[in-house]
Amino acid sequence: MGRVRTIPDWIKFSIPSGEQYKKVQQYVAGCGLHTVCLEARCPNIGECFSKGHATFLIMGNVCTRNCRYCAVNKGQPQPLNENEPQNVAGAVANLHLDYVVITSVTRDDLPDGGALHFVKTIEAIRATTNNTNTKIEVLIPDFKFSQQRSLAMIMDAQPDVINHNIEVVKSYYQTLRPKGDYQASLDVLAIVTEHGLVAKSGLMIGFGETLDDIIKTLEEVYSAGCRILTVGQYCASHRGAYPVHKYYTPEEFKEIENIACRIGFTRVLAAPLVRSSYRAGELFS
Repeated sequence: MGRVRTIPDWIKFSIPSGEQYKKVQQYVAGCGLHTVCLEARCPNIGECFSKGHATFLIMGNVCTRNCRYCAVNKGQPQPLNENEPQNVAGAVANLHLDYVVITSVTRDDLPDGGALHFVKTIEAIRATTNNTNTKIEVLIPDFKFSQQRSLAMIMDAQPDVINHNIEVVKSYYQTLRPKGDYQASLDVLAIVTEHGLVAKSGLMIGFGETLDDIIKTLEEVYSAGCRILTVGQYCASHRGAYPVHKYYTPEEFKEIENIACRIGFTRVLAAPLVRSSYRAGELFS
């Protein structure tokens, strides 16, 4: 299957604008924080910022992996900013967020993959915010070199949702995620659910996979215990990114959503512009 060069009409990107968008953008920049919304060039940034929603990207904006679809910078990260957990907590409090998603670049350079930094951020949010109903979702890496220990630390902090994206179908892992490990990602979901916590995962499609590839991956994610799922269209975000080989129609996404529900997922969001943290609070509730 060849690459698709023409973007279809149903892939529409809103131009970021509005006072609330500016408020979130300026506050985040003023605190020296990063959001995955900006770093990964998310197509929903205008909508989410305008609603006062943001997904905070901790541990810097340089990733130690080299996934071929991702717009986040790759290379050697800087040392951790020990003030970052409190800065994120201050942003959550000042922006009056009821639901916050905390994610990170993958930090294979750290002995615990950054798990303790996640824990400090969760604890700082709970200690700082006056809104005791604020829900915390963490979107974590696979912690490939310290998985058991790092996941235990995260789970002990009791976030409301632990999200780990399977990212792409199994047959494309080696091509698209050469430093990733498909089984390690399934193991994250299994360990989380075995400990009675809420597991969530996300899948991108459009790389050339077949419907059978998608179904098999969803079945394995479900078998790992995950019950909350997002599925979205891959859109090449920079010149060197892996090319798009198929744009799925809204009707095809609806069919995939129906298939996921038949498999047994209880909460599914599948549409062209869906990303793993898009409308996360709505999906959780």
